[in-house]
Amino acid sequence: MGSFDAKMKWAGGLKFEGVSAFGHKIVTDGGKKVGGEEAGYKPTELLLFSIAGCTGIDIVRVLEKMRQKVDSIDIEMTAHHADDYPKPIHTIEIRYVLKGDNLDAAKVEQAIKLSEEKYCMVSQTVEHQGTVKTSFEIME
Repeated sequence: MGSFDAKMKWAGGLKFEGVSAFGHKIVTDGGKKVGGEEAGYKPTELLLFSIAGCTGIDIVRVLEKMRQKVDSIDIEMTAHHADDYPKPIHTIEIRYVLKGDNLDAAKVEQAIKLSEEKYCMVSQTVEHQGTVKTSFEIME
């Protein structure tokens, strides 16, 4: 079984900071109407960015293997959630907009399907509602 780690540190207010495996800094924050400073990404945005980035990588790689010439891919997403807390997301709409030379619609559809159903760890986790296990430690 594989694994990977991530850490974030509270940076005051509602901000948290983390550093990626590649050394890039990321900041999350809340909106002003909930007491944040809007100085970073909303955590819910990162969920959508994670799905888009993960499926996007897969689609590019699969289409390259299929010898499809892709010039650009835009990924548009909308998350629909309940109105009451904890406001779980129940549906995520994803629209892939591709440009390229003579792209084959069947191959594009197959690449998206392979990513979403086989390769993308993030979309598979969201689709199958993976288990979240929590623990804590208080340090003096």
